[in-house]
Amino acid sequence: MPVLLLLLRSLPATILSLPCLTFITRSMANTTELISPSSTRVGWIGTGVMGRSMCSHLIRAGYTLTVFNRTLSKAQPLLDIGAHLAQSPHHLASQSDVVSSIVGYPSDVRSVLLDPTSGALSGLRHGGILVDMTTSEPSLAAEISAADSSKDCFSIDAPVSGGDLGAKNGRLAIFAGGDESVVKRLSPLFALLGKVNYMGATGKGQFAKLANQITIASTMVGLVERMVYAHKAGLDVGLFLEAISSGAAGSKSLDLHGNRILKRDFEPGFYECQNMGLALPGLAFAQQLYLSLKAHGEGNLGTQGLILALERLNNVSLQSTTVTSS
Repeated sequence: MPVLLLLLRSLPATILSLPCLTFITRSMANTTELISPSSTRVGWIGTGVMGRSMCSHLIRAGYTLTVFNRTLSKAQPLLDIGAHLAQSPHHLASQSDVVSSIVGYPSDVRSVLLDPTSGALSGLRHGGILVDMTTSEPSLAAEISAADSSKDCFSIDAPVSGGDLGAKNGRLAIFAGGDESVVKRLSPLFALLGKVNYMGATGKGQFAKLANQITIASTMVGLVERMVYAHKAGLDVGLFLEAISSGAAGSKSLDLHGNRILKRDFEPGFYECQNMGLALPGLAFAQQLYLSLKAHGEGNLGTQGLILALERLNNVSLQSTTVTSS
C-alpha cells in the first residue's frame, strides 16, 4: 500500500473529515483502484467501423459493456454477443465506471460527452473516467478535462492509429494525453486494443495524432503517385507493390492500402490540424487533393481515395489492374 495512504489511515477521523483531505482520499482511491472485468463497468459511445471491433475485444475479455450508437443497427452485432444497450450517453455513463468514445467529428464528441442534459459527463459518477479515442482537437480535450475536474472526474484523450485492421487485430497505436496515473490505471483496457503511448498532459494525445495524420497524408500522396506512374509505365501495379514492399519504399500505408486501392475499396478506417504558424507544404498539397475529392462528392472516403484525384489529373484508371494476393 502506498506510504501516503498508510499515513492517511493513521490520522484521526476528525482530521480526515476535513473537506480537503476527504477529496484527497477519494481521488487517490479512484486513481489506484484496479481495473478488471470483475470490478469495472465499461461504457462505449460509437460502434462504427473502429468502435465495433474495439468493443468486441472488451466483451471477449469479460468486461460488462454498455454501448450507445445513434444508428441501432451498428450496435446490434455487439448486442448479439452480450453488450447492453443504453438509450443516451447520459444513461450509459450512469451505469459505467469508464466511458470511452470514438465518434466522427469534434462536434460529435462535444455532443455525446458535454451536452448538459444527454451527455455522458452529466451522468458520470464521481471518480468516473472519460476516454475520448476520437481523432479530435487538443482544445476540446482541454475543455473536456476542465468540465471533468468540476465534477471530480477524470478524462484522457487517447486517439488511435492503425485503421480498421488495427482495431480488428487489437494492434492499434494509442496516443494518450492526461494524468499519467490515470493512463496507467487504464492500461488493462488499452492492452486489449493495442499499445498505449503516453504523450504528456491533456491534449498531447490529440497533438500526437495530428502529427501522425500529417505523416499519413504525405505518405499516401507518395503511394498513389507511384501507383499511377507504374500503371502508366505498363507495369503490373500489384506485382510492383509486392516487389517494393520489403525495400526502402515499403511502408505501413502500402501494406494497409495498396491492394485496397487496386480493389477499389475506399471505405474509411476513421475520420485537423491546428494553425501553429508552420509551413507544411506536403500537407498543403495533400489537402488540395482531399478538397478535390470533396468537390466530387467523395469527401467521406478513406485516405486511399486519393488515388481517384490522381487518376482524374492524369486521365488514367487503375481499375483493371491485376490484384495480387499479398
